[in-house]
Amino acid sequence: MVKAKLVARSASDVALQQDRLEYLASHGGPFFVLQRRLNLVHERNLHTGRRIILFVAAAWVVPLLLTLPTLFSDTPTLHAYLTDPGPWARFFVGIAAFLAAEQAVEAGLRRKLGQFLRAPLIPAASQGLAMIALGKAMARRNSALAEAACLALAVISAFLAFLTFKQAPSTSWAATVTGDVRHLTFAGWWCVFISIPLFIFLFTRGVWRHLVWADLLRSIARLDLRLVSTHPDGKGGLAFVGEYPNAYVLFVFGVSCGMAAAVAKHQMQADLSAATLTTIMGVWLLIVLAFFAYPLSAFSRPLSQMKDQTLLTMSARATTQQRAFERKAIGENVVAPDAKEAEQAMDPVDLSKQYEQTCKLSSMLVNRKTLLPVAAAALIPFAIAGVSKLPYKEVFSVLKKLLLI
Repeated sequence: MVKAKLVARSASDVALQQDRLEYLASHGGPFFVLQRRLNLVHERNLHTGRRIILFVAAAWVVPLLLTLPTLFSDTPTLHAYLTDPGPWARFFVGIAAFLAAEQAVEAGLRRKLGQFLRAPLIPAASQGLAMIALGKAMARRNSALAEAACLALAVISAFLAFLTFKQAPSTSWAATVTGDVRHLTFAGWWCVFISIPLFIFLFTRGVWRHLVWADLLRSIARLDLRLVSTHPDGKGGLAFVGEYPNAYVLFVFGVSCGMAAAVAKHQMQADLSAATLTTIMGVWLLIVLAFFAYPLSAFSRPLSQMKDQTLLTMSARATTQQRAFERKAIGENVVAPDAKEAEQAMDPVDLSKQYEQTCKLSSMLVNRKTLLPVAAAALIPFAIAGVSKLPYKEVFSVLKKLLLI
C-alpha cells in the first residue's frame, strides 16, 4: 500500500513537472470526479453546453413542469412561477452563468499562470518554490473537505429557504395556504431539495476555488520575480496578472443576478428609492472589487521595493554621470570638485528616459480600466432590476457614475 502511494505520488510529481505551472481551476475535487463518472465531463472537455442544459433543466424546468397540474385548480401557480424573478435569476441565468464561467476561468487562469514562465518572470532558482505552491493549490482545489463544506452551506441555505416559503404571507408558486396552514407545493419542495442547493453549491465552490487561486498568486508574489521598472506595461511586467479578474465576468454576473433578484422582489412589495439602489450597488461593487484586489495586492510590495531601489540606483548613477557632463562642458565641477573623480571615464548612457519611466511605474495592479468588465457584470443585473420601478435615465445615471469612479 505504501509503495503504491509512493509510486502514485511520484507519477503526479512527474506530471506536475511536465505541466510546469499549469493549474486547471475547474478540474479536480469530488464533484468533478462524480461528473466524470456520469460522463458529463472529460479531462480534456468540460462539455459546458451539455451540462448547462442538464443543470438548468433540473433546477428551473422541473419546477416549471410541477406547476402545470395547478392550471385547472383554484390556485394556479404557473403564472406566479414565470413572473417571479428569483427562479429566473438563480436557477436559469445564475446556474447557466456559473457553468459557463468554469470554461472561461480555467482558460484565463491557465494563460496568466503560464506567462510567469513564458516571460520568464520566475528565475530558475525559484521555480522549485513555485512548484511547491502549485502543488499545495492543487491539493486544496481537490479537497473533499472543502466541497463538503460547500455542500453543508447549500443544505443550510435550503433549510432557510424552506422557512421562508413556510412564513410567506400569501399564496405563491412555492407554497399554498389551506386554512391557517401553509403547505409547500411540489415545485416548492423541488426547489428546497434540488434547485437552491445546486445554486448555492456552485456559487460557494466557485468562491472557494478563487480563494485557492488567490493564495497561489500571493505565494508567487513572495518569490524573487524578474521584474524591470522600465517595462512598457507600466507595471514592471506584471500588467497581465491584473487582467485575470475578467475571466470571472460570467461568474460575477451569475452571483449578481441572484442578488438583484432579491432587490427586484423587494421592489414588488415596497418602493425602492434611487438613493437606496445606489447604496446597494455601491456596496456590492466594493465587495466584488475587494474580492479580486486581495490576491493582486500581494504584488504591490515587490513592485514598490523594485521602484524605490531602481530610483535610488539610477539617481546615484545619474549624479556621477551629470557631474562628468558638467566637467566636460565647463572644465570642472562647480560644487565639491575632486581630482580623483575627474579621472573617471564618462558614462555615455543617458538615464533620463529610464528614470522618467520608473517614476511612472504603478505598484497597483488593480485599476478601473482593467476591472471595468467585472464591474459592469456586477452592476448591470441591479440596473435591470431598478429599471422595473425607477426611471431609466435615473438608473442609467447611477450605473454610469459607479462604473466611471
